Amino acid sequence: MARQKTLGVVGLGAMGYGAALSALRSGLTTWGYDKRPEVCAALQQAGGQIATDLNELAQHCDAVLLLVVNAAQVEEVLFGEHGLAAQLRPGSVVLCAATVDPSLPAQWAARLAEQQIHLLDAPVSGGPVKAAAGTMTVMASGSAEAFAAAEQVLPAYAGKVYRLGDEPGIASTVKMVNQHLAGVHIAAACEAMALGIRAGANPDTLYEVITQSAGNSWMFENRVPHILAGNYTPLSSVNIFVKDLGIVLDAARKLAFPLPLAAAAHQLYLGTAAAGHGQEDDSAVIKLYAALSGIALPASKEAV
Repeated sequence: MARQKTLGVVGLGAMGYGAALSALRSGLTTWGYDKRPEVCAALQQAGGQIATDLNELAQHCDAVLLLVVNAAQVEEVLFGEHGLAAQLRPGSVVLCAATVDPSLPAQWAARLAEQQIHLLDAPVSGGPVKAAAGTMTVMASGSAEAFAAAEQVLPAYAGKVYRLGDEPGIASTVKMVNQHLAGVHIAAACEAMALGIRAGANPDTLYEVITQSAGNSWMFENRVPHILAGNYTPLSSVNIFVKDLGIVLDAARKLAFPLPLAAAAHQLYLGTAAAGHGQEDDSAVIKLYAALSGIALPASKEAV
């Protein structure tokens, strides 16, 4: 019987923290690493172990889930001055869950293989709620050895794992397509709600009708309640889609493939960020329409 893996989670943001809690509930010994002391303290109080640096994490863990923001952070965690590549034991596996350019995971896998460390290209979808419930969707690709090394830890935070191929980068391609759709759908939901408000429709009624009609989407149903509540506390921020749709457009440019819808949505996120809302929830795109049209958005329920 294989020895139970010890999981390390690097990046205790909304999804990383939820994944770590889910792993703890599943019975896995779980270590966390983050530069913010408050989230580290919360995970420790929940029963997790906290590493003071990546060296300590590597000493205790043979599977590491990276839920950091971008490719630059992945490279720093793996190959920086005190990176995991030089410290993890041979046979360990890194599960890269960040949304990145699909050309990068194969490069990282080759560098890690020099240290006999596996890499699974394993981006996730589902947001903080599914992360905390242990039901995220994982899109995964990598060698058979990488999958074997990760088979104990994947069920700890995933509700569904799609095994997409044996080459790192395939999973990131699928995640890129998902982010294209998610970004366009959120922008479209904000535009549609702004149009309805401008034309005099009651926003609550509008939401109720659309969610029961053919124009509904998962993003409309999930994000519009933030607008109705006047609550733009970020679960996924505007800046995330500035980054992710930028990845989509860069990849398409390399393929000489036109993406007019993604480009238009990207400009809306950029405009919203430029207006000072980049750190707010991605539904704050509607604030850009409010600024352009003068519509009054629902006030925060907490302010009433």
